[in-house]
Amino acid sequence: MQLHIKNMVCNRCKMVVKAELEKLGFKPLSVKLGEVTLSENITADDKIKIAEQLSHFGFGLLEDKKTQIAEQIKTAIINLAHYTAEPLKINLSAYLSEQLKQEYTGLSSIFSEIENQTIEKYFIAQKIEKAKEMLTYGELTLSEIAAQLNYSSVAHLSAQFKKVTGITPSVYKSGSTDSRKMLDEV
Repeated sequence: MQLHIKNMVCNRCKMVVKAELEKLGFKPLSVKLGEVTLSENITADDKIKIAEQLSHFGFGLLEDKKTQIAEQIKTAIINLAHYTAEPLKINLSAYLSEQLKQEYTGLSSIFSEIENQTIEKYFIAQKIEKAKEMLTYGELTLSEIAAQLNYSSVAHLSAQFKKVTGITPSVYKSGSTDSRKMLDEV
């Protein structure tokens, strides 16, 4: 049995979901970002118990197919922006089509309907959050951050950063009031 879970954005989320399911007596065969495979089928009452338990940690069960697809898109983008070391070699639409095994136009339409924003805007917001993280750590130059996030230039990164946050990367780095967001809040 497969469950789709909202707001799973990191490895700690996977550990929490797995531990909570095991506390409830379920045996997860696999736990991925946004998706759990259980060894057994579950009842409607079981789903309610799982939903209640996971809600304490900010997670939610996704029943609607469109919402599941939108969450899968978000998970793929978060993985790409935050956890992939190599820059994207293909365009975002091809990447998402390949990851979700669906046509991009359909994915784009569903995402816009559910999230009230385009996939591109969501991807840019995630990249800017990653840039904020890198700026906060101070280990890389702006040029290195731009290259790692696959921007064509520092100017392009700076322009998008300012458009999204309202401030430049240098102002952010100097300790401005614009703080980082949780990945599920982007």
